[in-house]
Amino acid sequence: SLPSEIGSLTELLGLYLGNNFFTGSLPSEIGLMTSLTFLYLSGSSLTGLFPSDFEWRTGLENLYSISCASGNFFTGSVPSEIGSLTGLQSLCLSDNSFTGSLPSEIGLMASLRLGP
Repeated sequence: SLPSEIGSLTELLGLYLGNNFFTGSLPSEIGLMTSLTFLYLSGSSLTGLFPSDFEWRTGLENLYSISCASGNFFTGSVPSEIGSLTGLQSLCLSDNSFTGSLPSEIGLMASLRLGP
């Protein structure tokens, strides 16, 4: 599993942990990684809820890409707080087990691009 101490890597620019076989959920401490610009966790076998208690607005304001696609098993809804990532250009959450509708806040993300 990913340890909560991962949040102490505050100078890390990119986190690429794709195609691993982690167990457990995504620790909310990732929200403390204030220099993070991309987060790639596709194919990592992560489970549980996608954290809504990330420091979305202040902690992850430099984040421009999130990929948590196929090979993960996130459940619940996509948190509305994700809409505060105004610089996010790429968001890929496909092939998970999310329920409900996408939050309307995603429509306010002016930098978000459509497409692959």
